[in-house]
Amino acid sequence: MIPTFNERRNIAELVAQLTALLDPELSDDYELIVVDDDSPDRTWEAAAELTAKYPKLRVMRRETERGLSTAVIRGWQVARGEVLAVIDADLQHPPEVTVSLWREISKGADLAVGSRHIEGGGVSDWSLLRRLLSRGAQLLGLILLPGVLGRVSDPMSGYFMIRRAAIAEAAMHPLGYKILVEVIGRGRVRWIAEVGYVFRERSVGESKVTWRVYVDYLRHLVRLRLSAPSTTRFIRFALVGASGVLVDMAFLFLLSDPRALGFGLTRSKVVAAELAIINNFLWNDAWTFRDLVGDQRGLRHKLRRLLKFNAVCGIGLVLNVLLLNLQFNVFHINRYVANLVAIAVVTAWNYWLNLRLNWRDTARNG
Repeated sequence: MIPTFNERRNIAELVAQLTALLDPELSDDYELIVVDDDSPDRTWEAAAELTAKYPKLRVMRRETERGLSTAVIRGWQVARGEVLAVIDADLQHPPEVTVSLWREISKGADLAVGSRHIEGGGVSDWSLLRRLLSRGAQLLGLILLPGVLGRVSDPMSGYFMIRRAAIAEAAMHPLGYKILVEVIGRGRVRWIAEVGYVFRERSVGESKVTWRVYVDYLRHLVRLRLSAPSTTRFIRFALVGASGVLVDMAFLFLLSDPRALGFGLTRSKVVAAELAIINNFLWNDAWTFRDLVGDQRGLRHKLRRLLKFNAVCGIGLVLNVLLLNLQFNVFHINRYVANLVAIAVVTAWNYWLNLRLNWRDTARNG
């Protein structure tokens, strides 16, 4: 798959090199697909003229869509093979590495990535600023999506091969240029291989790297982060926790406020928190972690999960009570404000521990 925009002066050379490399390696079992975004220099026309000489070449001209990543997806949609690939048309990706990527796929890899950051890889004449921007973008990605960008040394690479089966059931919504992030983030990729390559400078044509590329990359990271199953689950957990706050606050007022029953703050907090825990468990079991419950839906299993949930949240309750008393008795913060702060501190802890020790164990071990 070769996405193009104003690459008329490079396309013939790229097709010639790829054909010379792939013919002896794959014989007739490959195709080259150019998807052009209606280039003003008529790249699509120049590519179409090559089809008589190169019968493995197919050309698509998009007149209403724009963008490298969406062009890649469109090309993959019409591709007939079970292994999909992408390479830039500007010859900055050395075509000979395509063979090495294919050989990694042949060994069983789901994804083979051309990397500038392993042995045999590098960049040619990048300025210090460009190097810093590239590494900074990678670091930002590692912070937002460590489970995605942490799997490869060069997640910014636009040169790779992927088995169709690894992304066949994934709904792809790429943004900008960094299609590899989308593939790893949404696909079912188990085995990843990397091949080092040296990123070349352009000999003809103009670079398409602008500030907009970095903005789109940031938007893409945020979109993937928000759509990640772990984020969705945590949002549900937090919403359930908010309902628990209402239960907790209501009973804390009823039990401890001098205008109500006027019981001691600690004793009232323990009772209010336990009622909130039961509320939270019922909602989390039926909604947040429903997919992890599996077939363990009987009363006995539910009671066992409730006891485990209580134990986990009990640790948080101890911390909650300590924080509440510290704020109320030492710093004289309003009891309800102090209670909200304490709840917020332990929410992340409760989510993490429950995911690791309660519902995940249920799903795996029954």
